[in-house]
Amino acid sequence: MVSARELAEAFSPTEAEVEWARGRTQDENHQLALMVWLKAYQRLGYFPKVEDVPAAVVGHVRGALGLGDDVELERAAARSAKRHREFVRKRLGVVYDAPQVRQVAEEAIRRAVQSKDDPADLINVALEELVRQRCELPGYSTLDTMAASIRTEVNTGFFQTVAERLDAGARSRLARLLVVDPVTRRSEFDRLKDVAKAASLSKFKQRLALLADIEAIGPTGVWLQGVPLGKVGHFAGEAHVTDAADMRKVGEDKRLTLLACFVHTAATGVRDDVVTMFCKRIAAIHKRGRDHLEALREAHRAESERLLEVFGDVLSVVQEAASPAGAPTGLGDGTVASDPVPVALPTAQEVAERAGRMVLKTLEQAGGLEALVGAHEAVSAHHGNNYLPLLDQHYRSHRSALFTLVDAIELEATTAERSVLEAVEFLRELRGAKAAFVPEEITVERPGPAGESAQVRLRIEVEAFASGQWRKILRDSSRPGMLVRRHLEVCVFSYLAAELRSGDLAVVGSDSYANLHDQLMSWQECRPLVPAFCAQAGIPATAAALTAHYRDKLAAIAAAVDAGYPANTDLLLEGGRPVLRRRKGAERRPSALALEAAIHDRLPQRALLDILTRTAYLLKWHRHFGPASGSDPKIRDAMARYVLTAFAHGTLLGPAQVAAHMRGLVSVHELSLGNKHANATKVDKASVDVVNAFNKLDVASVWGDGKTVAADGSQIDTWENNLLAETSIRYGGYGGIAYRHISNTYVALFSRFIPCGVWEAVYIIDGLLKNTSDIQPDTIHADTQGQALPVFGLGALLGFDLLPRIRNWHDLIFYRPDAGTRYQHIDSLFGDDTIDWDLIETHWTDLLRTAISIRENKLSSVTLLRRLGNHSRKNRLYRAFRELGRAIRTITLLRYLSEPQLRDQITAVTNRTEAFHGFAGWLMFGGKLIGHNDPDHQEKVVKFNELIANCVIYSNACDITDAANAIAAEGHPVDTDDLATISPYITHTIRRFGNWTLDLTPPGQAPTTRLDLEPRVLFAPST
Repeated sequence: MVSARELAEAFSPTEAEVEWARGRTQDENHQLALMVWLKAYQRLGYFPKVEDVPAAVVGHVRGALGLGDDVELERAAARSAKRHREFVRKRLGVVYDAPQVRQVAEEAIRRAVQSKDDPADLINVALEELVRQRCELPGYSTLDTMAASIRTEVNTGFFQTVAERLDAGARSRLARLLVVDPVTRRSEFDRLKDVAKAASLSKFKQRLALLADIEAIGPTGVWLQGVPLGKVGHFAGEAHVTDAADMRKVGEDKRLTLLACFVHTAATGVRDDVVTMFCKRIAAIHKRGRDHLEALREAHRAESERLLEVFGDVLSVVQEAASPAGAPTGLGDGTVASDPVPVALPTAQEVAERAGRMVLKTLEQAGGLEALVGAHEAVSAHHGNNYLPLLDQHYRSHRSALFTLVDAIELEATTAERSVLEAVEFLRELRGAKAAFVPEEITVERPGPAGESAQVRLRIEVEAFASGQWRKILRDSSRPGMLVRRHLEVCVFSYLAAELRSGDLAVVGSDSYANLHDQLMSWQECRPLVPAFCAQAGIPATAAALTAHYRDKLAAIAAAVDAGYPANTDLLLEGGRPVLRRRKGAERRPSALALEAAIHDRLPQRALLDILTRTAYLLKWHRHFGPASGSDPKIRDAMARYVLTAFAHGTLLGPAQVAAHMRGLVSVHELSLGNKHANATKVDKASVDVVNAFNKLDVASVWGDGKTVAADGSQIDTWENNLLAETSIRYGGYGGIAYRHISNTYVALFSRFIPCGVWEAVYIIDGLLKNTSDIQPDTIHADTQGQALPVFGLGALLGFDLLPRIRNWHDLIFYRPDAGTRYQHIDSLFGDDTIDWDLIETHWTDLLRTAISIRENKLSSVTLLRRLGNHSRKNRLYRAFRELGRAIRTITLLRYLSEPQLRDQITAVTNRTEAFHGFAGWLMFGGKLIGHNDPDHQEKVVKFNELIANCVIYSNACDITDAANAIAAEGHPVDTDDLATISPYITHTIRRFGNWTLDLTPPGQAPTTRLDLEPRVLFAPST
């Protein structure tokens, strides 16, 4: 299948190439053959067989050469064909040396196999290296055999190395993992696969116990030393999808290595789980404290009002006591005396005595002095906004588990400031303390350098990290040098959770809470990559030039918006507050509505299962599925099994329902086995195949250029007993969020399942980086959840233009390029805040190191932004990204105010994302709840749903192409502007229900990819 776009871009000869071909041969048939081989080699990297060249390519090249239709592409004589190949190789500078080609490919595969394991990935690495070195590509079977051989050799070496490091005790402990308990009918190997449940206190303790059991198995880090992390992850993944019975059938060296990798990865995952649970438990304790304070306030509200009344009575009697005794205020008839009788003023002593008697009487009538004092103390204790004194009673039940946690994990500071880490060490030494007060400095015994016991003084500096509200309750003025123990423990654990979330403290042997600085590439590694990286991102390659670039850009756009304000009829500044008038959306033309109706009338009815089967035949997307070992699947009718697996999970029907409706053609076990052959990465690759095929359709270019994408989330319900699920205030449900990146061509580029409680902007860059399809956008839109200052900064450094739709944008701060700049019209938009350009320039190397590390896949953007999403006064990286983000966001806000076309584009593309959510939800007709607690399964369901949605979009796009061509062939005009308004999210022609039958008959013909809407020409040959 070759689209008109591909013909125009890849197979249109330039004038120089036409002259070159004419100068090499006089025969028209040879001229056509030579040019076809030239363009085919430029596209494929090898010389295809003449009979394998699509007729569309031949016709396109023939027309570009100006040859007649009678000139056919024929197989040339062996001698002529050899000469033609030499002509092409010489022009392109291609190396044709079989031994050298094999050596280049082998070296590339050997380097890649240290971190990759999928044979397809290894072959792709070899192909990329061969193309880079301008080598003629060998046959696929040659690379396939080479990749399999090298992979087996390297993996076997790792298996032997690891097995040799295991002593008898380690082998015995690993072997016990596979022993099945006759009572529970489960093995410890299965128990290690259990996913974390909801972060309740009991589940938290269970997870801590599991971590202790895993670490007792042995030092897996020592056993696996020298094995690349990529290999460890793959071997662990293979073990994860293998049950205990099948694992016992594996060869001993491989079995021991797989188990060691699985235990090592499980320990990392459980550490992440317990730290996440710890942070959630601390957050729950604080929430209970705030709720407790509010309840106390409500309970004492009536008492507060009574005390205020008593206070009012006291003021009244004191005022009365201070008035002159017997002083008349008027006559009995209500008239004012003309000559009032002088009254002697009371002395101060008389006033005091009288006031005292009256106040005491008033207080006695209100319940007595002692009762009122007690009531005042009770109310004043909770009158402020400090709930911290109440946390202790909610913390007590957690105390043992929290101390167990800090003993089970190894903490390290990621900055020079270590006050919280030292406070945790201080707290560990006081675990057995029972006294209400503890000293700020203690003496402990520690082993010295020679093994002898040495006394060490430990001191806790609460002023270095604790807030003023904490310090108020930590100290007692009557006990200098002492701290309230129960409040101290809650305080330290609270700050520990905060610093783990912000990344100021890291957990050794963790993944989500690892030290970011250890994952960053060094500046020495990054320096050679800076020029190419900055050129790709479109930013200057020096610190001074970068800051000057953004300073000038901010100043220029602010000046332009100020100058254009009189003509900007949409923007009003009312009392200094900006207001944007609503713009009415453009209505579709009658001709567009008529065209849509005509196309819909011509669309065929298709069963959803038939669409999946047809696209699997045409696009081979199922080829990515298979056993975790990387070997070919040994199941009957693999394509049919994988199609049904995608159908079962992407629709949320599940294997049981699909098997029940297939009338015995497939069993639940068979579908479950197919599910084991598909992980999230493989489903992503399958979806990429569909996206790439869709992108070759001419109609895709009518809908959009693919340079713009929108990201947004849709809530999906799940079971409650898992670590990911949370209550979503925004969506009003319980579960997680399917976060999707949707192209302006309507197709989904990347999806993932994320928690409800996170800021969605954390995942916005990750989706762009992990998108490996041919559609590579550089502009991303989102709603308010898709923006945060560090995200603006990181996106700019990576070359992405983040243009979100921001709610309440008029409440955000506009930063001036410098303090002295003032504007005639829009000055009220800006406050006194300016961008700290010196900070950006000072930390330029830190910014570039981070961005390059992410681009080189050394560091996850999700991990980085999750940390940068939590404010840290210590993290210089956070401050630098925040400052750059302030500049970028101000530029974006100014553009948003001054460019109505931009606002229209943001609305249009984000609306397509909302429409995709509805379309994908319609395809998820098996239910609205993911009935599984495993986060990996939940992620896979969302990705399977994306896969089948993209398959249906591709099918609908092909049908729309056929319908539009038919309408044009009948003589009716088809305007591409009207065609662009027709969405492929069509459901009325898709049959979801009825009899499910798996039709494995290959399609009769390939779908039409070209729009033939003459006289309008979509793609003209480039010159």
